[in-house]
Amino acid sequence: MTIKDTAEEWEVRASGTPFTGKKTSVRTDDVVMPDGSVVRRDYQVHPGSVAVLALDDADRVLVLRQYRHPVRQKLWEIPAGLLDVPGENPLLAAQRELYEEAHVKAEDWRVLTDVYTTPGGCDEAVRVFLARDLYEAEGQRFEVSDEEADMELARVPVDELVRGVLAGELHNNCLVVGVLSLVAARGGDGLDALRPAEAPWPARPFQA
Repeated sequence: MTIKDTAEEWEVRASGTPFTGKKTSVRTDDVVMPDGSVVRRDYQVHPGSVAVLALDDADRVLVLRQYRHPVRQKLWEIPAGLLDVPGENPLLAAQRELYEEAHVKAEDWRVLTDVYTTPGGCDEAVRVFLARDLYEAEGQRFEVSDEEADMELARVPVDELVRGVLAGELHNNCLVVGVLSLVAARGGDGLDALRPAEAPWPARPFQA
């Protein structure tokens, strides 16, 4: 038996969009179940996201602290952002987010992992990149606003982040998945065996 997620689509008898927001919307589908019954499923429609685990030469991860209103907390996170344009190349989006949020660029990029954040209630897909060989960007910093205007930046050792995740002190999905995936990759075939930065992404197809 191969343990691998597979594409599948059950019949939808009816579909509507009761809410449309600035970046996301809510869809309501009437889905036919295997026993023939029809049930209603409401879920958030999301354009997709990218996140960047930026690892420096001292084995520290670049993290930022940002207020997240839905959970009423300031969370430590890794740089991340929306795929604003349909079909946008996720690598270019990740490079943009690392520059805008941290004023940092990187020479070496690889795919660390791909995840669905909450597949029971949202179709958001996130590609988490590993960025290495970091260097400071030139010129003025990108002008931030809203929650990002209060953002703090830090570089934290990988071991400290792992401890915080397992202690229940760090909760951001991309940070948790990224840090634990980094540790798993190191314990497996190594970071150089990770997928290339332009690896296909069926959840969000893009032009290379």
